[in-house]
Amino acid sequence: MTSIKPLSSWFVLLLSIATGVSVASNYYAQPLLNTIGNDLHIPLSSTGVIITVAQLSYAAGLLFLVPLGDLIERRGLIVSMSLTSMLGLLVSATAQNMTWLLIGTAITGFFAVVAQVIVPFAASLASPTERGKVVGTIMSGLLLGILLARTAAGFCSYIGSWRTIYFIAAVTLFIIIILLLKTLPRYPASTKMAYHHLLISTIGQFIKYPKLIVYGLLGALNFAVFSLLWTPIALILADTYNYSDLVIGLFGLIGAAGALMAPYAGKLADHGKSNLVITLGFILLIASWLPLAFTAFSVTLLIIGILILDLAVQSIHVTTMNQVYKINPDSRNRLNACYMLCYFIGGATGSLSSTWIFAHFGWIGVTIVGATTATVALLIWILFYIQQRRTTDNEQ
Repeated sequence: MTSIKPLSSWFVLLLSIATGVSVASNYYAQPLLNTIGNDLHIPLSSTGVIITVAQLSYAAGLLFLVPLGDLIERRGLIVSMSLTSMLGLLVSATAQNMTWLLIGTAITGFFAVVAQVIVPFAASLASPTERGKVVGTIMSGLLLGILLARTAAGFCSYIGSWRTIYFIAAVTLFIIIILLLKTLPRYPASTKMAYHHLLISTIGQFIKYPKLIVYGLLGALNFAVFSLLWTPIALILADTYNYSDLVIGLFGLIGAAGALMAPYAGKLADHGKSNLVITLGFILLIASWLPLAFTAFSVTLLIIGILILDLAVQSIHVTTMNQVYKINPDSRNRLNACYMLCYFIGGATGSLSSTWIFAHFGWIGVTIVGATTATVALLIWILFYIQQRRTTDNEQ
């Protein structure tokens, strides 16, 4: 039942927006922790729990919900998950204490993984000749959601309160749900098995397909480098340039410009240039840390570094994800769950370690670790590529 007609630009745009809005809900609290703490009388040292709950609930959703895309009709699954995530946003928006805010955050984060059901669904609907471009466009929406969530949250807090972004996000998501109901085709499940067997099968994908381990590791290192930049950047901009939260949030717009180039990486993948894109992506990822090293002395160099890094991160991510989808079309949701679980574990590790590195070794320490991590990823990729070439030559 795979679509044989090219997907319309409007339909792909809708899926991109749905993906971005869904994943953004997990990042609204980051620039608002101080304001939330003051309003709900929470010690600043305890507000970090909100981010931890968001990350852990998202990871749990990747493991327990995303594989359902191979077991349950896709349209109904996407709509129901989006609706529940919207309810979580409303719980957070009306929370009067820390307990209810954490409940709302957990519900939203757990069901926000609907973004990871939409992406493989779109890959299934797209024809092979346009799959890379479609996935690239939708993944641009995902990265834009992550980058612009802070900008949107900071702006909404500036014109209203910290609750404003949660109300607006809930209304936006409701509108998207209505549009998805009208436009998404019904798509039957590709697998018939008990749920617990599905979960076992999901973890078993790593054993069944060893190359998934490599792609998962590359994805983890890639997103770790991304987080190594974006987590502590607010600290140096506030300390060195005395920028306000609103101005710092605007830097997400710079990263968004790099993310918009991702569909072009998808096009190259469609034309059999995946290996080239990944190789150049990691080289750019390493090179981006050269201008970033001078962040404390030049905002211009910081902007250049952000553009290069976000372009590299998104190009690598889109291309490796396309490679993962090719492993087995019938288990794309399980493969996607495994890959994205690695991806977000890498991102969480980068976020947690970056603040410690910045506190003990300053921005230069962050720069060294970021460049080193990117270099390790490039070396792993080169070794994997050589091994793949040898395997192909031996088979011939």
